[in-house]
Amino acid sequence: MSRFDDWIESRTRDAAHRASRRGFLSALGAALFGGAAAIPLLPVARGAESARQPGPDESRLQGEQADPTSCNYWRYCGIDGFLSSCCGGTATMCPPGSELSRITWIGTCHNPGDGKDYVVSYNDCCGKSSCGRCFCNRNEGDMPMYVPPKNNDTNWCQGTKSNVYHSTIAAVVGVAVEK
Repeated sequence: MSRFDDWIESRTRDAAHRASRRGFLSALGAALFGGAAAIPLLPVARGAESARQPGPDESRLQGEQADPTSCNYWRYCGIDGFLSSCCGGTATMCPPGSELSRITWIGTCHNPGDGKDYVVSYNDCCGKSSCGRCFCNRNEGDMPMYVPPKNNDTNWCQGTKSNVYHSTIAAVVGVAVEK
């Protein structure tokens, strides 16, 4: 054997005498856990953006697809909650006295008025007791809990002054682009 091989063998044997398997697994777990904490697992704070793009042209929509108080409004394809537009707010603004959640889930909804798909950010309005009117549960594109930005079953009021859920808005973020 070469000197290098002898050196590696002696170092490996020394390490084996000083360390246990449990100690190794414990150190490996700590390294993995510490490394995983550095990876951002929470969704992006899309609600913190100061200026949203203006909404798409809805002038050609008719009936329930144009009515923000209807569950069939085109922006609500991935919503799960009480509609802010029935609770004193609008489809894009929280009711007075409630606070907009800065973390969101997203959906891609088709606007039949112009034939385009749009990325919609669903923000919870927090801080007041639950609205209780116009409950809407459309789960188009909903993903399991391990895909947080696409899951609508989470209480997204985390990070606000109060984590009490009131209602939900649907703000258009932009036009969806195919890959």
